[in-house]
Amino acid sequence: MPEIELKAEPGKQEIVITRVFDAPRDLVFKAYTDPDLVSQWWGPRMYTIEVEKMDVRPGGIWRTVNRDADGKEYRLHGVYHDVSPPDRIVQTFEWEGLPGHVSFETATFEDVGGKTKVTAQSVFQSVEDRDGMLQSMKESEEKGPAEVMDDIYNRLAELLERLQKRMAA
Repeated sequence: MPEIELKAEPGKQEIVITRVFDAPRDLVFKAYTDPDLVSQWWGPRMYTIEVEKMDVRPGGIWRTVNRDADGKEYRLHGVYHDVSPPDRIVQTFEWEGLPGHVSFETATFEDVGGKTKVTAQSVFQSVEDRDGMLQSMKESEEKGPAEVMDDIYNRLAELLERLQKRMAA
């Protein structure tokens, strides 16, 4: 059973994903904004992640390359519109394999008793774009979108656990 909550209501242009991480908000925010940390979790396990650019400030750009075991590459990029540590990140997201289909993403980080609730909202230009993203997740992973996102967020949870153990040592 996935630990995330994924909402994609029929006829709406958005996906909203929520998960609580057993880590302080500052550390979760850092995992979203430090290129060395992002490369360790930002994508399904079947990919290695290379962060080519990550200028985390309003107007800054980011670009990643996800590679599968056969070396096939999937390039993604966007622009940061708001970065308010440790509360919120607003950015665009575009897969270079399908240019022109840009989503607007907002991630919020809420302290809930020493843990962090992350709410990630992606708003697409159309319902068809949103449904296409959900479908591509199914096709690439042979899992449902909730299971794909759960895999990604499990990678983040594992990274946060390792970081906290290092800090405690």
